[in-house]
Amino acid sequence: MRFFRVLPVLAVAFAAVLSGCATIPTTDSAGSVAATSIIPELAPDQQVSIRWESYNLASAGIFGDTTRKLVAEFERLHPNIHVEAVPPQGSANEIAQSVQRQVVAGNPPDVAQLTFADLRYTASDLGARPLDALVGRDEVQRLLTGGPHPYAPRAAVLGDVDGTTYGIPYVFSTPMLFINEDLFRRAGLDPADPPKTWDEVAAAAAAIAKVPGTSGGAYLSCLDAASGGDWCLTGIVRSAGGRLLSEDGKTLGWADPASVAAFDGMQKIAQAGPKALPNLSGSDAQDAFLRGDLGMLLTSAALQNAILQSSAGKWQAAAAPMPGFGTTPAVPTNSGSALFVLTGDPAKQRAAWELIKFLTSAESETTITSNIGYVPLRASLIDDPAYLRSFADAHPGFVRPNVAQLDRLEPWVSYPGPSYQQIRTLLSKATEEIVFRGADPQATLSAAQTGAQTLMPK
Repeated sequence: MRFFRVLPVLAVAFAAVLSGCATIPTTDSAGSVAATSIIPELAPDQQVSIRWESYNLASAGIFGDTTRKLVAEFERLHPNIHVEAVPPQGSANEIAQSVQRQVVAGNPPDVAQLTFADLRYTASDLGARPLDALVGRDEVQRLLTGGPHPYAPRAAVLGDVDGTTYGIPYVFSTPMLFINEDLFRRAGLDPADPPKTWDEVAAAAAAIAKVPGTSGGAYLSCLDAASGGDWCLTGIVRSAGGRLLSEDGKTLGWADPASVAAFDGMQKIAQAGPKALPNLSGSDAQDAFLRGDLGMLLTSAALQNAILQSSAGKWQAAAAPMPGFGTTPAVPTNSGSALFVLTGDPAKQRAAWELIKFLTSAESETTITSNIGYVPLRASLIDDPAYLRSFADAHPGFVRPNVAQLDRLEPWVSYPGPSYQQIRTLLSKATEEIVFRGADPQATLSAAQTGAQTLMPK
């Protein structure tokens, strides 16, 4: 599993279990004091062991290697804290499901990396501890907004639910349109003028698809829910003026005119010509692009380092911001995850908080961005020679456009209630029917919304 491949569709039987689970209380044998009082600092010689479940550890190569190096450095700086860093249990794609099973068994990880799509469920049903209560609101805000390199304002609040911070944003990126400059030229297109609108994407994709030997013109990871792609589907719909979920989190807006227009735009790309938008899995499309056989790939900017490595000496890669509809600026949404404290033990809670502070520090973000490619959430790091300026300068078409999108960032939709995965599945199926099978967008989305609204909390 890679950084942006998040959650597969839950099996029906397991979804039923999720739907039937009562909300997990926020207190346990440690008592309510552990959940609501500010936890004490650890004594210098107080030995504590914690278990951190991270989905980046399920990936071979730079994702797992970088994560393990960070843990080793943390333990060097905190010799009294031992971190058992583990990937999700079960399938490599199971993240929230892995934690949920451990919660039911009474042995959840002490700290967990969970996606923003799981945010509401993590806070309401997985027992995530409100960090404002554990360490104090001032301490949380110092981490997020203090110092010379604060979080970008729109990134700082992504772990909040109803004004309370449950998770500290950890690793994510914005959607970028990666392009193969060689295929652009072979198709008679100017790679220095990449598509800025979805209509331009459709025209370019149709032209590139005609180049002999190509796998296709374009692929949008947003359309592949099995790879967690619905994070940027949120952004496509918002760019058209629609909303998948109302601002109060109670009502679905899939069938609203602006939302329908967004899906209609995606359908037009697929219908622009043979293989303009090939119906591939997310992993197959990614592999095709890395080989140099696909013209455009809209995906997480965290893929940038893999693209640079794969293309080196073989073909020329470039990147552009996510396209929009007409002259209206695009609204990028974030991929990725936050870090949550799940333990009820005060000493482990403090150790978990120390780990979170380290993993989200300027030093760790520099390591993560330069090794993997995630956007630095402390955006000013790209202008500091002690951190990421040299890296940003070395890759000007990749890093700075990604960071610039943080100013317009809106959150990945997190549906409320224990049936949130089933809601995502219904939208995924509707998306596939519309884009790849030519189904009527209005009728298909209306039917899907009717079914999904019954799964929303009353």
